[in-house]
Amino acid sequence: MESKAKLLGHPIHPMLITFPIGLLTTSVIFDVIGLLVNQNNAGNWHNIAYYMIGAGLIGGLAAAIFGFVDWLGVPHGTRARSIGAVHGLGNVVVVVLFGLSFFMRASDPAAPGPLAVILSFAGILLATFTAWLGGELVDRLAVGVDRGAHLDSPNSLSGRPATENAHTHSVNVNQSGD
Repeated sequence: MESKAKLLGHPIHPMLITFPIGLLTTSVIFDVIGLLVNQNNAGNWHNIAYYMIGAGLIGGLAAAIFGFVDWLGVPHGTRARSIGAVHGLGNVVVVVLFGLSFFMRASDPAAPGPLAVILSFAGILLATFTAWLGGELVDRLAVGVDRGAHLDSPNSLSGRPATENAHTHSVNVNQSGD
């Protein structure tokens, strides 16, 4: 099943998910560092985590729009549709968990309360599972992959279908005298 939302021949959703995954994961790493370093430096790490969460939330919402558009194109009654629903709803919960953490930190980002940090940790655990579901959709069920794609598919900007073998095309061109 091909992606419904593309940019220059490539699905937009997978392009955008790298930002929230990276930013939110990094925010948790910075919180862990903030918990481990001496108290004088902890605030710097938690403060950076706060801004990472904010940027990750914006990126997550942008990625969600294109993921939802793609999910609408998945045929009803398929395993891919069910997995896509769990993937999407799970990511909504991830955004809510990190959003709550973000707002709990707002009054003093450098000194988050324990619950704010716990919500971030819960969010990243759930995000690990929803990312696995996303991988299942793409790698196992080929959602968002061009129909007939293979190792010798032509460039997505060529305008030729993914089912066309690049080697066969060059042979055909040579045989036709072009």
